[in-house]
Amino acid sequence: MAAVRPMIAITGIGTALPPYHMDQADTARRIVDALSSSPDSARWARRIFKQCGVESRYTCEPDLLQEASICRYLPQEDRSKVPSTAERMAVYKRESVPLALSAARAALADAKMDAEQITHLITVSCTGQFLPGIDAALIRELGLVPSVMRIPLTFIGCAAGMKAICLSKQLVSGDPKANVLIVCVELCTLHIQPSGDREALFGASFFGDGASACVIGVASSQHQHVYQLGDERSVLLPGGADEMIWEIGNDGFDLYLSPNIPRLIRDHVPAEVAHLGGDEHTELWAIHPGGKGIVEALQSRYGLKDEQVAPSLDVLRDIGNVSSATILFVMKKMREQLQEQGTERASGLALAFGPGLTAEMIKITYVASSVPSKRRSENAHYVS
Repeated sequence: MAAVRPMIAITGIGTALPPYHMDQADTARRIVDALSSSPDSARWARRIFKQCGVESRYTCEPDLLQEASICRYLPQEDRSKVPSTAERMAVYKRESVPLALSAARAALADAKMDAEQITHLITVSCTGQFLPGIDAALIRELGLVPSVMRIPLTFIGCAAGMKAICLSKQLVSGDPKANVLIVCVELCTLHIQPSGDREALFGASFFGDGASACVIGVASSQHQHVYQLGDERSVLLPGGADEMIWEIGNDGFDLYLSPNIPRLIRDHVPAEVAHLGGDEHTELWAIHPGGKGIVEALQSRYGLKDEQVAPSLDVLRDIGNVSSATILFVMKKMREQLQEQGTERASGLALAFGPGLTAEMIKITYVASSVPSKRRSENAHYVS
């Protein structure tokens, strides 16, 4: 009888959102008011805010809920009041840690794991920096052991959450006793620019704030509704070096997203997906909704049903794109969908994209119960 290998899985997921809700229609109205002297920019703002697939977002910055005449982040003639990068980083330092803690605690509770059992801590963010960093704060506040292995993934972009998942799977493969806590926190709205440029308005239309976390380790009998992790792939796609840019500016971070990104993903990602055995028959598609066009491009390419992309588009609709944290929101939403359907087991892929143009992906299998049936365990190489 073949030996049963341990199941390396995401055993717990937690998410958190800041308290301030941004209604998309109201946000669009206030930005259009701020652009009253630039009719072309105002028309573009109305269009992109309506078409981007977002209905609501959340922010850590209450000033973003103010009317256009007094909001420091919106376009205005007097730029002396615009928050500097240093001011924005001060808000990031104050607001990021509580949000990260909420997501981390939820993930630990979901995984039924004590903080002292965590051996590795991966922190992920591209929307702010300070030292000592979020990792040090999490160790103190969560009660992690001081010697926990810390791995910060900083300024990598939207694909970094998936990169952390793939890295964690490799770590546990090398040491089955390892328990990895991933914590992603992004405060994207701090970088809304006081500009009527199309690039700035596009970024302002669909990014939000949030945090997500997960625990990755060997699943045991106490775990249910887990994602078993399989082969992973990381690749730099051709022709994408200038299509997604994130740079530090004087008034926050400057974002450029090319309209060519969905086409590049549609043209180049299928060959990479094929390396992991993905095709039109793949059931689960946890796609990072870097934009509505990205999800629609993959849906069209693979002939996916609306219900297959619903977790991605629902997350985009409800909270926007929260950069690296988004993929775990999508996987949590998908898990809820599978539980409601009474699914016992389903396989597929999780994918995310970032600057480069980078694609990160991994094979996943949703398993309702990590306890094997007697018949399956007699012949299986993996607990399932």
